[in-house]
Amino acid sequence: MANEMNARPRSYAPFGIAIDAAKAEPGLYLVATPIGNLGDITLRALEVLAGADVIACEDTRVTRKLIERYGITTPLTAYHEHNAAEARPKLLARLAGDQAIALVSDAGTPLISDPGYKLVRAACEAGHSVTALPGPSSVLAALSVAGLPTDRFFFEGFLPPKQAARQKRAAVLREYPSTLVMFESGPRVAAMLADLAAAFGKRTAAVCRELTKLHEEVKRGDLETLAHEYTAGAETRGEFVIGRGAARRGRRDIGQR
Repeated sequence: MANEMNARPRSYAPFGIAIDAAKAEPGLYLVATPIGNLGDITLRALEVLAGADVIACEDTRVTRKLIERYGITTPLTAYHEHNAAEARPKLLARLAGDQAIALVSDAGTPLISDPGYKLVRAACEAGHSVTALPGPSSVLAALSVAGLPTDRFFFEGFLPPKQAARQKRAAVLREYPSTLVMFESGPRVAAMLADLAAAFGKRTAAVCRELTKLHEEVKRGDLETLAHEYTAGAETRGEFVIGRGAARRGRRDIGQR
């Protein structure tokens, strides 16, 4: 099996021309992938995806579109929240056999709202090499275009889907002295914004939809106005990242990257 993997042609084609890729050194590689536009992939990411023994991904159908776009033939294996407990030992066994594993999420940087951290922790504890290949991130993309302070921010992920729990969490977040970045689904975004407006008042915010995709849209304003727009029928198809500005605190906007 090892000989068969070593004999597999390793190449990628970023510009329609095949480029040979060396076999990746043994270890776990955390590879950031595009959040929408497939052109937002780094050359280093393509080389590792082509040179790895296997790519562990949330949905093989999603990742296959990416690797086929770039002429990569590395085998795919599923690794997601529903099979992680069963799949993790198999991936660790591959690492113990000196294989190179590329871990990707469906979009963006691995470990952000997915189960990858448990695999990383186990790999570190076993003494395996773990390498990050930075790149696209919906959190940072939204923060960049939101027009909100960037010197300090807190990533909340998804708020609870049920209103009572969401309102309770919003009350806790109200006094956080930083910009907040949150995810939300289209069907819940209007209700979520209404609850944020009730908790935070007219705090400045931005709603980012379908970042880097054909129908990318960024709406900026105060929470009450944004909540009204989405309750009144603003477009809710696609994926959302919401930013909420911090309370005034007399700090200079340093603009750290």
